[in-house]
Amino acid sequence: MFEDLEPRPRRDEALSALRREDLDAYSVEDLTERVAELEAEIARSRAAMDAKRAKKSAADALFTFRP
Repeated sequence: MFEDLEPRPRRDEALSALRREDLDAYSVEDLTERVAELEAEIARSRAAMDAKRAKKSAADALFTFRP
């Protein structure tokens, strides 16, 4: 109930943290795994974008009046 009153984290905080992270400490295997996880997140984000576009298109089609 009170979760809505808490400030939401800024959208760019996670991305900023990723950009600031020192990659020198990672091995090639770690970096390969990191890239794979980031690519999976990109795919998830693209799927969410596609779903939102589909919902918007469906809503536009439903509420568009054509005589």
